[in-house]
Amino acid sequence: MNELCDLKVHINGHHTLHLHQSVMCAFSGRLRTMVKQEKKKASRKEALSIRLADFPGGAEGFELVARFCYNNGRILLCPSNLPLLHCAAVFLEMTEEVCACNLLAQAEAFVNGLYYWTWADVLTAVKSCEPFAAAADASGLLERLISALFSKITASPETPTAVAAVGTPNRSSSSCSSSPDTVGFGRSSSTKTPESMRPCVGREWWFDDMTSLSPQTIEKAMRVLGCYGIENKNLILTRFLLHYLRAATRRPAMALCKEGTLAGLADTAVHGVALVGGTAFSCRGLFWVLRIVSAVGLSKECRHKLERLMGLMLDHATLDDLLVSGDDGGVYDVNLVMRLVRVFVGSEEEADAPSQRMRKVGRLIDKYLGEISPDHSLKVSKFLAVAKSLPDSARDCYDGVYRALDIYLESHPALSLEERTALCRCLNYEKLTLEACKDLAKNRRIPPGVAVQALASQQCKLQISKPAATAKDGRANPSSRTPRRARTRSASVDLDGGSDEKELLRLNLQRMQSRVVELERACKEMKGQMSKMAKGKSSLGAASCHQTGGRGLPRLC
Repeated sequence: MNELCDLKVHINGHHTLHLHQSVMCAFSGRLRTMVKQEKKKASRKEALSIRLADFPGGAEGFELVARFCYNNGRILLCPSNLPLLHCAAVFLEMTEEVCACNLLAQAEAFVNGLYYWTWADVLTAVKSCEPFAAAADASGLLERLISALFSKITASPETPTAVAAVGTPNRSSSSCSSSPDTVGFGRSSSTKTPESMRPCVGREWWFDDMTSLSPQTIEKAMRVLGCYGIENKNLILTRFLLHYLRAATRRPAMALCKEGTLAGLADTAVHGVALVGGTAFSCRGLFWVLRIVSAVGLSKECRHKLERLMGLMLDHATLDDLLVSGDDGGVYDVNLVMRLVRVFVGSEEEADAPSQRMRKVGRLIDKYLGEISPDHSLKVSKFLAVAKSLPDSARDCYDGVYRALDIYLESHPALSLEERTALCRCLNYEKLTLEACKDLAKNRRIPPGVAVQALASQQCKLQISKPAATAKDGRANPSSRTPRRARTRSASVDLDGGSDEKELLRLNLQRMQSRVVELERACKEMKGQMSKMAKGKSSLGAASCHQTGGRGLPRLC
């Protein structure tokens, strides 16, 4: 058979087919032109050889074309091979000018009836374009198929079983508009309720089918609908993109090779989320969105837009929402939480008094501190930054911060005295309860100076609260004229029943203060002995220093 073939066709530099010039040139205008040019160069005895680069579909596509030519211009068209034959016909210039009822005309006629195809047929045709997407896009076929695909969606929004022929007999492919309003996606962006927008709820029937398409095809679909990038104003398409990106993160190979395209889709989804904001997404839903888009890449502008939306709703977040995995070596993304708190505090700065929302966030951050404290990679500066990210008015009590601090000190035993002292600066001793202050004074991980400050603040608070209570009692009934002796007798009766506990508290504090004085005296003695031994620089002095340093310090209580 090779002896009868007078034409060699090299396809994309990988395959060679031996064919007949007369058969192939009868249908292809491009092959006819190339053969004429080669005949002028080659001798009559040699078989002509031509090379085709970037042929759509490679050798498989050219083989289908050859079958068409050798079968006298007949081939069975179906949705799976239509894109390949259509692009090959455009590439080889198989038009009506070369031969009547040529391959391109047959393919166009088949495409004109795609509105009578089922949903599965259109989806198969779109997916078949992906190996040669550039050629399909250049010929306009991909856009027509995508428009037909979304026409099927809008024709039957409830179930795929009814998606069948939805076109009219005289409807051509050119009549399909690419605008989102035409295909039914421009009218539903504000009609969904917040409940239906929660993650994994309200999924459309076509979401799973569309996840089989490549990122480039999805990007092309968004562009066809006019909803790519900042132009995305459609909530249904936003939900689909989030569903698609979530499925893509479960396929690491695809996520790696299509990272740039997925990042563009992530930005498009975030623009849609930011448009509807809290009216369609709960705070937990926004954290869910962040986890998805962060896995595939996100621009700084879109990240800032999403984080601002999350920060404004931070009072609706839970501890589980804040526990986002870190990407800088830490267990948790602490920087994210700090940025969200900064946004929330900025939105509350105009308030004259601390609001309930601020106090709620304060309690949330205290829980978050307790959760991240055992992380060995959490630096002192980062712990302090989180603890001080809220104003003092956001907390009525600092017991939660102290508990987190205690956990951190226990998990980081190698901290120096300076670092432990710096950590305690995040505490407001006046807002510690008595139980927390007593525990702090007995805590060996807390520096002695800090314990002294905490006890002193408790004593000052007690001394201030007693005159305040007396003044309040005096203002309670300003019109009364009770004699001083009667008031004293009445006060003594009240104190017998209500001030016993305060008296006991005062005695305990005095006992603690005496212990603190003893501790300060011991510290001064140690410093004096250490300075003397440093001047001597003798081995005996070093041993004495060791013994003195190992002496147990008196406990505070």
